[in-house]
Amino acid sequence: MVKKIISITLILLIYLLICNKIYIRYTHVEKTIPVKYIQKEKTLKKKEIIFPQVQNLENSIQIDDSIGKLEIEKIKLKQKLYPINSPKNNIEKNVTILSYSEEPNIDNSIMFIAAHSGTGKLAYFKNLNKLKKNDIIKLTFKNNNYIYQVKDIWEIKKTGTIDVEKENSTQLILTTCSPTKENYQLIINSIQIKKES
Repeated sequence: MVKKIISITLILLIYLLICNKIYIRYTHVEKTIPVKYIQKEKTLKKKEIIFPQVQNLENSIQIDDSIGKLEIEKIKLKQKLYPINSPKNNIEKNVTILSYSEEPNIDNSIMFIAAHSGTGKLAYFKNLNKLKKNDIIKLTFKNNNYIYQVKDIWEIKKTGTIDVEKENSTQLILTTCSPTKENYQLIINSIQIKKES
């Protein structure tokens, strides 16, 4: 009987020690939380933050991030150009500088520009087939004006690539779907004849 009482007493003592350790541990953690943090948290919960005016302001501001403009007076084309990595440099939105293009300020560079033909508001190159040899194309790029003259016009079967012979001068290549042949694309090769700073 004495053994039972001693066993029960020991178990109770161990239980009380464990409870005491748990109590001290949790009360100690609560005391170590910084008062500033608690006050800051309470303040944030009380405030209601609303930004409708800021959102409306952002939507109303239109930032012009264009880097240039393509102008072809003969077909009444005047369209902005955007940086290659811009979401606006997309054939589904604008006239597009193709990724393997080189800037026109580099000697003997080639810039490739593509756009839709056909009909609709995205058909910026719908009249590109009206260009003839010696017609003039103006490219404004990073505040410089470049004047090009059409040298060659041809059509190739669509393969996902454009084969162009490299000239000993700076070139501008315009391309779009052929208006007369299905699965062909129209290529306009022009040579830079003048640069204006």
